[in-house]
Amino acid sequence: MLIPRSFKHCKACGGAVQYAVPTDDNRERATCTVCGAVHYENPINVVGTVPVWGDQVLLCRRNIEPRYGLWTLPAGFMELGESAPRGAARETDEEAGAHFEMEGLFSVLSVVRVGQVHLYFRARLLDTVFAPGPETIEARLFSEAEIPWDELAFRTVRETLKYFFADRRAGRFEVHCADIA
Repeated sequence: MLIPRSFKHCKACGGAVQYAVPTDDNRERATCTVCGAVHYENPINVVGTVPVWGDQVLLCRRNIEPRYGLWTLPAGFMELGESAPRGAARETDEEAGAHFEMEGLFSVLSVVRVGQVHLYFRARLLDTVFAPGPETIEARLFSEAEIPWDELAFRTVRETLKYFFADRRAGRFEVHCADIA
């Protein structure tokens, strides 16, 4: 697999970087040709929830690119200084304006080709009053039969929903881990 090379200049001194295997390492890293600083490129975490009201799941219609107008679970990039559950709760509040109680970790999906790890938590909605933020056109509840499968924004959302409905039918929830090709 080709690893992206996004560093051109050192964050410490502004010098040019080259990709080389540093001493005592096992893979190429962005290494400054001036000060020797090594810069690590790691996956980005996307965190979100599967908010549930009875037999329905809350989805948000995207008001931003990528995938404008398509449906998604409330989720977004985890910020520095927050835990994965807190980030998922923040994103659910920002995107759906939902009142909910966080439950357990539900899915961990690695999207290697874009350098992301998506973590979804189950959430129990406390009411059906939603106040979507600017990134959301509308927030709406769907039963399994009503899910707009062909209008879902991301494969991670599709897979998480499939896991959720299968687990609900089985009467127990597990943590699901998968790679998304």
